[in-house]
Amino acid sequence: MTKPNNMTDTGSSSLNKRDEDRAQSSVDDFAYGSGAPRHGFFNRLYTGTGAIDVIGRRRMWYIVTAVIVLLALASILIRGFNFGIDFEGGSRIQFPAGNATTSEVEEVYRDTMGSDPETVQTVGVGSTATVLIRSEALDANEVDQLTSALYEEFQPKNSDGEPSRAAISVSDVSETWGDQITRKALIALAVFLVLVSVYIAVRFERDMALAALAALVFDVVVTAGVYALVGFEVTPATVIGVLTILGFSLYDSVVVFDKVEENTRGILHLNRRTYAEQTNLAVNQTLMRSINTAVIGVLPIVALMVIAVWMLGVGTLKDLALVQLVGLLVGTYSSIFFASPLLVSLKERWGPVAAHTKKVLAKRSNAAAARAAREAELRVANATRRAGGEDFAAAGPRPGARPRSGEGRAAGEQRPAGKRQRRN
Repeated sequence: MTKPNNMTDTGSSSLNKRDEDRAQSSVDDFAYGSGAPRHGFFNRLYTGTGAIDVIGRRRMWYIVTAVIVLLALASILIRGFNFGIDFEGGSRIQFPAGNATTSEVEEVYRDTMGSDPETVQTVGVGSTATVLIRSEALDANEVDQLTSALYEEFQPKNSDGEPSRAAISVSDVSETWGDQITRKALIALAVFLVLVSVYIAVRFERDMALAALAALVFDVVVTAGVYALVGFEVTPATVIGVLTILGFSLYDSVVVFDKVEENTRGILHLNRRTYAEQTNLAVNQTLMRSINTAVIGVLPIVALMVIAVWMLGVGTLKDLALVQLVGLLVGTYSSIFFASPLLVSLKERWGPVAAHTKKVLAKRSNAAAARAAREAELRVANATRRAGGEDFAAAGPRPGARPRSGEGRAAGEQRPAGKRQRRN
Protein backbone atom coordinates (compact mmCIF):
# COMPACT_ATOMS: atom_id res chain seq x y z
CA MET A 1 0.00 0.00 0.00
CA THR A 2 1.39 3.37 -1.01
CA LYS A 3 1.85 6.12 1.62
CA PRO A 4 -0.05 9.33 1.20
CA ASN A 5 1.72 12.25 -0.39
CA ASN A 6 1.80 14.33 2.76
CA MET A 7 3.45 11.52 4.75
CA THR A 8 6.03 11.05 2.01
CA ASP A 9 6.82 14.76 1.95
CA THR A 10 7.10 14.92 5.73
CA GLY A 11 9.43 11.94 5.95
CA SER A 12 11.58 13.21 3.09
CA SER A 13 11.80 16.65 4.66
CA SER A 14 12.80 15.11 7.99
CA LEU A 15 15.55 13.06 6.38
CA ASN A 16 16.80 16.03 4.39
CA LYS A 17 16.79 18.13 7.53
CA ARG A 18 18.89 15.55 9.32
CA ASP A 19 21.29 15.44 6.37
CA GLU A 20 21.53 19.19 6.44
CA ASP A 21 22.21 19.26 10.18
CA ARG A 22 24.83 16.54 9.77
CA ALA A 23 26.53 18.52 7.02
CA GLN A 24 26.42 21.62 9.18
CA SER A 25 27.95 19.70 12.06
CA SER A 26 30.69 18.25 9.86
CA VAL A 27 31.68 21.73 8.74
CA ASP A 28 31.43 23.19 12.23
CA ASP A 29 33.79 20.50 13.48
CA PHE A 30 36.45 22.07 11.30
CA ALA A 31 35.46 25.60 12.16
CA TYR A 32 37.89 27.82 14.04
CA GLY A 33 37.47 27.44 17.76
CA SER A 34 34.67 24.88 17.50
CA GLY A 35 33.56 23.36 20.72
CA ALA A 36 34.01 26.59 22.67
CA PRO A 37 31.09 27.45 24.90
CA ARG A 38 29.05 30.38 23.66
CA HIS A 39 29.54 32.73 26.60
CA GLY A 40 30.46 36.37 26.98
CA PHE A 41 33.88 37.83 26.24
CA PHE A 42 35.11 38.01 29.83
CA ASN A 43 33.79 34.54 30.63
CA ARG A 44 35.63 33.08 27.64
CA LEU A 45 38.70 35.13 28.55
CA TYR A 46 38.71 33.71 32.06
CA THR A 47 38.04 30.12 31.00
CA GLY A 48 40.51 30.30 28.10
CA THR A 49 38.08 29.22 25.39
CA GLY A 50 39.04 31.62 22.62
CA ALA A 51 38.09 35.16 23.62
CA ILE A 52 40.86 36.76 21.53
CA ASP A 53 41.91 35.70 18.04
CA VAL A 54 45.61 36.45 18.46
CA ILE A 55 47.00 34.13 15.80
CA GLY A 56 44.31 34.81 13.22
CA ARG A 57 45.09 38.54 13.42
CA ARG A 58 48.83 38.20 13.70
CA ARG A 59 49.47 40.65 10.88
CA MET A 60 47.82 43.36 12.93
CA TRP A 61 49.99 42.46 15.96
CA TYR A 62 53.08 42.50 13.75
CA ILE A 63 52.21 46.05 12.72
CA VAL A 64 51.64 47.10 16.35
CA THR A 65 54.95 45.53 17.36
CA ALA A 66 56.81 47.24 14.50
CA VAL A 67 55.37 50.64 15.46
CA ILE A 68 56.45 50.15 19.09
CA VAL A 69 59.97 49.17 18.03
CA LEU A 70 60.27 52.16 15.67
CA LEU A 71 59.18 54.57 18.42
CA ALA A 72 61.70 53.02 20.83
CA LEU A 73 64.53 53.25 18.29
CA ALA A 74 63.61 56.86 17.50
CA SER A 75 63.72 57.68 21.21
CA ILE A 76 67.17 56.09 21.54
CA LEU A 77 68.58 57.83 18.46
CA ILE A 78 67.12 61.26 19.19
CA ARG A 79 67.40 61.55 22.97
CA GLY A 80 70.15 59.05 23.73
CA PHE A 81 70.96 57.59 27.15
CA ASN A 82 71.80 59.43 30.33
CA PHE A 83 74.65 57.26 31.57
CA GLY A 84 75.43 57.52 35.25
CA ILE A 85 78.73 58.17 36.90
CA ASP A 86 79.40 54.44 37.19
CA PHE A 87 79.56 54.18 33.40
CA GLU A 88 81.08 57.50 32.33
CA GLY A 89 83.21 58.28 35.37
CA GLY A 90 83.21 61.52 37.36
CA SER A 91 82.77 62.88 40.86
CA ARG A 92 79.91 62.53 43.28
CA ILE A 93 79.41 64.98 46.15
CA GLN A 94 76.80 64.37 48.84
CA PHE A 95 75.86 66.24 52.04
CA PRO A 96 72.80 66.63 54.36
CA ALA A 97 70.23 68.80 52.65
CA GLY A 98 69.03 70.89 55.58
CA ASN A 99 67.31 73.91 54.03
CA ALA A 100 69.23 73.74 50.75
CA THR A 101 67.38 73.43 47.47
CA THR A 102 68.63 71.97 44.22
CA SER A 103 68.53 75.32 42.45
CA GLU A 104 70.64 76.93 45.18
CA VAL A 105 73.18 74.09 45.03
CA GLU A 106 73.40 74.40 41.24
CA GLU A 107 74.05 78.14 41.61
CA VAL A 108 76.87 77.58 44.12
CA TYR A 109 78.45 74.93 41.90
CA ARG A 110 78.21 77.20 38.84
CA ASP A 111 79.76 80.17 40.66
CA THR A 112 82.59 78.04 42.05
CA MET A 113 83.45 75.78 39.10
CA GLY A 114 82.36 77.98 36.21
CA SER A 115 80.22 75.19 34.67
CA ASP A 116 77.00 73.34 35.38
CA PRO A 117 76.93 70.00 37.23
CA GLU A 118 75.70 66.86 35.51
CA THR A 119 72.80 66.39 37.92
CA VAL A 120 71.69 67.71 41.29
CA GLN A 121 68.93 65.88 43.16
CA THR A 122 67.54 65.53 46.65
CA VAL A 123 67.57 62.00 48.03
CA GLY A 124 65.33 61.12 50.99
CA VAL A 125 62.88 63.25 52.93
CA GLY A 126 62.83 65.04 56.24
CA SER A 127 65.89 64.95 58.45
CA THR A 128 67.45 62.14 56.39
CA ALA A 129 67.34 64.07 53.12
CA THR A 130 70.65 64.60 51.35
CA VAL A 131 71.75 66.53 48.27
CA LEU A 132 73.55 64.46 45.62
CA ILE A 133 75.71 66.23 43.03
CA ARG A 134 77.11 64.38 40.02
CA SER A 135 79.67 66.12 37.88
CA GLU A 136 82.61 65.48 35.60
CA ALA A 137 85.79 64.27 37.24
CA LEU A 138 87.25 66.92 39.59
CA ASP A 139 90.84 67.11 40.78
CA ALA A 140 91.86 67.65 44.40
CA ASN A 141 91.95 71.46 44.19
CA GLU A 142 88.54 71.64 42.55
CA VAL A 143 87.06 69.30 45.14
CA ASP A 144 88.52 71.45 47.95
CA GLN A 145 87.10 74.65 46.44
CA LEU A 146 83.66 73.13 45.96
CA THR A 147 83.41 71.61 49.44
CA SER A 148 84.49 74.92 51.00
CA ALA A 149 81.86 76.85 49.03
CA LEU A 150 79.14 74.35 49.94
CA TYR A 151 80.09 74.43 53.61
CA GLU A 152 80.10 78.23 53.78
CA GLU A 153 76.73 78.48 52.03
CA PHE A 154 74.72 75.67 53.63
CA GLN A 155 76.53 74.73 56.86
CA PRO A 156 75.76 71.00 56.66
CA LYS A 157 75.56 69.23 60.02
CA ASN A 158 77.12 65.94 61.04
CA SER A 159 75.49 63.11 63.02
CA ASP A 160 75.88 65.13 66.24
CA GLY A 161 73.84 67.98 64.80
CA GLU A 162 76.76 70.41 64.53
CA PRO A 163 78.00 72.10 61.36
CA SER A 164 80.98 70.21 59.99
CA ARG A 165 82.88 70.14 56.74
CA ALA A 166 83.31 66.41 57.20
CA ALA A 167 79.55 66.02 56.59
CA ILE A 168 80.33 66.56 52.88
CA SER A 169 81.41 63.28 51.27
CA VAL A 170 83.19 63.04 47.92
CA SER A 171 83.72 59.94 45.79
CA ASP A 172 85.38 59.61 42.40
CA VAL A 173 84.84 57.04 39.67
CA SER A 174 87.42 56.86 36.91
CA GLU A 175 86.56 56.40 33.25
CA THR A 176 88.41 53.09 33.31
CA TRP A 177 86.05 51.82 35.98
CA GLY A 178 83.10 52.97 33.91
CA ASP A 179 84.42 51.11 30.86
CA GLN A 180 84.83 47.95 32.93
CA ILE A 181 81.27 48.21 34.23
CA THR A 182 79.93 48.68 30.71
CA ARG A 183 81.90 45.74 29.34
CA LYS A 184 80.83 43.46 32.17
CA ALA A 185 77.19 44.46 31.70
CA LEU A 186 77.33 43.63 27.99
CA ILE A 187 79.07 40.32 28.70
CA ALA A 188 76.42 39.41 31.27
CA LEU A 189 73.66 40.21 28.77
CA ALA A 190 75.33 38.15 26.01
CA VAL A 191 75.87 35.16 28.31
CA PHE A 192 72.26 35.34 29.41
CA LEU A 193 71.00 35.30 25.82
CA VAL A 194 73.25 32.36 24.89
CA LEU A 195 72.11 30.30 27.89
CA VAL A 196 68.49 31.12 27.09
CA SER A 197 68.94 29.99 23.49
CA VAL A 198 70.51 26.71 24.53
CA TYR A 199 67.84 26.01 27.13
CA ILE A 200 64.89 26.68 24.82
CA ALA A 201 66.50 24.78 21.93
CA VAL A 202 66.96 21.75 24.20
CA ARG A 203 63.64 22.08 26.01
CA PHE A 204 61.52 22.83 22.95
CA GLU A 205 62.71 23.19 19.37
CA ARG A 206 64.45 25.53 16.96
CA ASP A 207 61.45 27.64 15.93
CA MET A 208 60.41 28.21 19.53
CA ALA A 209 63.97 29.25 20.41
CA LEU A 210 64.01 31.77 17.55
CA ALA A 211 60.63 33.20 18.57
CA ALA A 212 61.65 33.49 22.23
CA LEU A 213 64.93 35.22 21.33
CA ALA A 214 63.09 37.67 19.07
CA ALA A 215 60.76 38.46 21.98
CA LEU A 216 63.75 39.07 24.28
CA VAL A 217 65.32 41.46 21.76
CA PHE A 218 61.99 43.27 21.50
CA ASP A 219 61.84 43.59 25.30
CA VAL A 220 65.36 45.03 25.51
CA VAL A 221 64.80 47.55 22.69
CA VAL A 222 61.46 48.80 24.03
CA THR A 223 62.69 49.06 27.62
CA ALA A 224 65.78 50.95 26.46
CA GLY A 225 63.58 53.26 24.36
CA VAL A 226 61.36 54.10 27.33
CA TYR A 227 64.44 54.70 29.46
CA ALA A 228 65.85 57.08 26.87
CA LEU A 229 62.49 58.84 26.54
CA VAL A 230 62.10 59.39 30.29
CA GLY A 231 65.73 60.43 30.69
CA PHE A 232 66.51 58.41 33.81
CA GLU A 233 70.14 57.68 34.59
CA VAL A 234 71.52 54.37 33.37
CA THR A 235 73.18 52.78 36.39
CA PRO A 236 74.29 49.25 37.34
CA ALA A 237 70.86 48.89 38.93
CA THR A 238 69.39 49.43 35.45
CA VAL A 239 71.44 46.54 34.06
CA ILE A 240 70.29 44.30 36.93
CA GLY A 241 66.70 45.30 36.21
CA VAL A 242 67.08 44.47 32.51
CA LEU A 243 68.39 40.99 33.32
CA THR A 244 65.48 40.53 35.73
CA ILE A 245 62.79 41.44 33.22
CA LEU A 246 64.43 39.28 30.56
CA GLY A 247 64.14 36.38 32.97
CA PHE A 248 60.44 37.14 33.45
CA SER A 249 59.87 37.39 29.70
CA LEU A 250 61.59 34.05 29.22
CA TYR A 251 59.44 32.51 31.96
CA ASP A 252 56.23 33.74 30.35
CA SER A 253 57.32 32.52 26.90
CA VAL A 254 58.17 29.09 28.29
CA VAL A 255 54.73 28.84 29.92
CA VAL A 256 52.97 29.71 26.66
CA PHE A 257 55.17 27.45 24.52
CA ASP A 258 54.71 24.56 26.91
CA LYS A 259 50.95 24.82 26.43
CA VAL A 260 51.43 25.13 22.66
CA GLU A 261 53.52 21.98 22.64
CA GLU A 262 50.83 20.17 24.64
CA ASN A 263 48.01 21.27 22.34
CA THR A 264 49.87 20.53 19.10
CA ARG A 265 51.26 17.13 20.07
CA GLY A 266 50.30 14.69 17.32
CA ILE A 267 48.42 17.32 15.33
CA LEU A 268 49.98 16.16 12.04
CA HIS A 269 47.90 12.96 12.31
CA LEU A 270 44.62 14.87 12.82
CA ASN A 271 42.56 16.85 10.36
CA ARG A 272 40.19 18.86 12.53
CA ARG A 273 42.34 21.88 13.40
CA THR A 274 45.47 23.55 12.14
CA TYR A 275 48.64 24.30 14.07
CA ALA A 276 47.67 27.99 14.16
CA GLU A 277 44.26 27.27 15.69
CA GLN A 278 45.73 25.01 18.38
CA THR A 279 48.34 27.67 19.16
CA ASN A 280 45.64 30.30 19.48
CA LEU A 281 43.80 28.02 21.90
CA ALA A 282 47.00 27.64 23.95
CA VAL A 283 47.48 31.41 24.03
CA ASN A 284 43.94 31.92 25.31
CA GLN A 285 44.36 29.17 27.88
CA THR A 286 47.48 30.86 29.31
CA LEU A 287 46.32 34.46 28.82
CA MET A 288 44.71 34.86 32.23
CA ARG A 289 47.75 33.31 33.88
CA SER A 290 50.00 35.82 32.17
CA ILE A 291 47.73 38.70 33.15
CA ASN A 292 47.55 37.55 36.77
CA THR A 293 51.32 37.10 36.93
CA ALA A 294 51.87 40.57 35.48
CA VAL A 295 49.44 42.19 37.92
CA ILE A 296 51.03 40.42 40.89
CA GLY A 297 54.46 41.50 39.67
CA VAL A 298 53.44 45.11 39.06
CA LEU A 299 51.95 45.68 42.53
CA PRO A 300 55.23 45.44 44.50
CA ILE A 301 57.01 47.52 41.85
CA VAL A 302 54.41 50.27 42.17
CA ALA A 303 54.76 50.05 45.95
CA LEU A 304 58.53 50.37 45.52
CA MET A 305 58.13 53.49 43.39
CA VAL A 306 55.58 55.10 45.70
CA ILE A 307 57.20 54.32 49.04
CA ALA A 308 60.91 54.24 48.24
CA VAL A 309 61.05 56.96 45.62
CA TRP A 310 58.28 59.44 46.37
CA MET A 311 57.92 59.07 50.14
CA LEU A 312 61.46 58.13 51.21
CA GLY A 313 63.22 59.74 48.28
CA VAL A 314 65.63 56.88 47.64
CA GLY A 315 66.58 57.90 44.12
CA THR A 316 68.78 54.89 43.47
CA LEU A 317 65.71 52.63 43.53
CA LYS A 318 63.93 54.74 40.93
CA ASP A 319 66.02 53.32 38.10
CA LEU A 320 65.42 49.73 39.17
CA ALA A 321 61.68 50.29 39.65
CA LEU A 322 61.18 51.88 36.23
CA VAL A 323 63.04 49.22 34.27
CA GLN A 324 61.19 46.44 36.06
CA LEU A 325 57.78 48.07 35.56
CA VAL A 326 58.31 48.67 31.85
CA GLY A 327 59.98 45.31 31.31
CA LEU A 328 57.20 43.41 33.07
CA LEU A 329 54.49 44.94 30.90
CA VAL A 330 56.51 44.62 27.69
CA GLY A 331 57.46 41.02 28.50
CA THR A 332 53.82 40.05 29.00
CA TYR A 333 52.89 41.63 25.68
CA SER A 334 55.75 40.05 23.72
CA SER A 335 55.16 36.48 24.89
CA ILE A 336 51.48 36.59 23.91
CA PHE A 337 51.22 38.94 20.95
CA PHE A 338 54.64 38.60 19.33
CA ALA A 339 56.43 35.35 20.20
CA SER A 340 53.41 33.08 19.65
CA PRO A 341 52.36 34.58 16.28
CA LEU A 342 56.00 34.53 15.16
CA LEU A 343 56.21 30.85 16.07
CA VAL A 344 53.18 30.07 13.88
CA SER A 345 54.59 32.09 10.98
CA LEU A 346 57.87 30.17 11.18
CA LYS A 347 56.05 26.84 11.32
CA GLU A 348 53.71 27.58 8.43
CA ARG A 349 56.45 28.83 6.13
CA TRP A 350 57.91 25.38 5.41
CA GLY A 351 58.00 21.80 6.67
CA PRO A 352 55.28 19.32 7.66
CA VAL A 353 53.18 21.90 9.51
CA ALA A 354 52.77 23.93 6.33
CA ALA A 355 51.63 20.83 4.40
CA HIS A 356 49.25 19.86 7.21
CA THR A 357 47.69 23.32 7.25
CA LYS A 358 47.06 23.19 3.52
CA LYS A 359 45.47 19.74 3.83
CA VAL A 360 43.15 20.80 6.67
CA LEU A 361 42.08 23.97 4.88
CA ALA A 362 41.47 22.03 1.65
CA LYS A 363 39.35 19.46 3.46
CA ARG A 364 37.43 22.21 5.20
CA SER A 365 36.85 23.93 1.86
CA ASN A 366 35.58 20.70 0.30
CA ALA A 367 33.22 20.15 3.24
CA ALA A 368 31.90 23.67 2.88
CA ALA A 369 31.42 23.18 -0.88
CA ALA A 370 29.57 19.89 -0.28
CA ARG A 371 27.35 21.58 2.24
CA ALA A 372 26.56 24.40 -0.20
CA ALA A 373 25.72 21.86 -2.94
CA ARG A 374 23.51 19.88 -0.56
CA GLU A 375 21.67 23.03 0.46
CA ALA A 376 21.12 23.90 -3.21
CA GLU A 377 19.70 20.44 -3.87
CA LEU A 378 17.37 20.78 -0.91
CA ARG A 379 16.10 24.12 -2.18
CA VAL A 380 15.49 22.69 -5.68
CA ALA A 381 13.72 19.61 -4.29
CA ASN A 382 11.49 21.69 -2.04
CA ALA A 383 10.60 24.01 -4.92
CA THR A 384 9.83 21.02 -7.17
CA ARG A 385 7.58 19.40 -4.57
CA ARG A 386 5.65 22.62 -4.06
CA ALA A 387 5.18 23.08 -7.81
CA GLY A 388 4.20 19.42 -8.27
CA GLY A 389 1.62 19.61 -5.47
CA GLU A 390 -0.15 22.49 -7.21
CA ASP A 391 -0.21 20.63 -10.56
CA PHE A 392 -1.54 17.44 -9.00
CA ALA A 393 -4.32 19.34 -7.28
CA ALA A 394 -5.44 20.74 -10.62
CA ALA A 395 -5.08 17.55 -12.69
CA GLY A 396 -6.44 15.06 -10.19
CA PRO A 397 -4.83 12.16 -8.43
CA ARG A 398 -1.81 10.36 -9.84
CA PRO A 399 -2.37 6.93 -11.43
CA GLY A 400 -2.22 4.18 -8.84
CA ALA A 401 -2.48 6.61 -5.95
CA ARG A 402 -4.83 5.79 -3.13
CA PRO A 403 -7.98 7.89 -3.45
CA ARG A 404 -8.52 10.45 -0.76
CA SER A 405 -11.62 10.57 1.37
CA GLY A 406 -14.66 11.43 -0.73
CA GLU A 407 -12.92 10.91 -4.09
CA GLY A 408 -14.41 8.54 -6.76
CA ARG A 409 -18.05 8.96 -5.77
CA ALA A 410 -20.61 10.29 -8.11
CA ALA A 411 -21.80 13.83 -7.77
CA GLY A 412 -24.39 14.13 -5.08
CA GLU A 413 -23.54 10.71 -3.66
CA GLN A 414 -22.95 10.78 0.02
CA ARG A 415 -21.35 8.37 2.41
CA PRO A 416 -23.96 6.41 4.36
CA ALA A 417 -24.43 7.67 7.83
CA GLY A 418 -25.23 5.65 10.91
CA LYS A 419 -24.66 2.00 11.73
CA ARG A 420 -25.38 -0.81 9.36
CA GLN A 421 -28.62 -2.66 9.99
CA ARG A 422 -28.10 -6.14 11.30
CA ARG A 423 -29.75 -8.87 9.25
CA ASN A 424 -32.46 -10.76 10.94
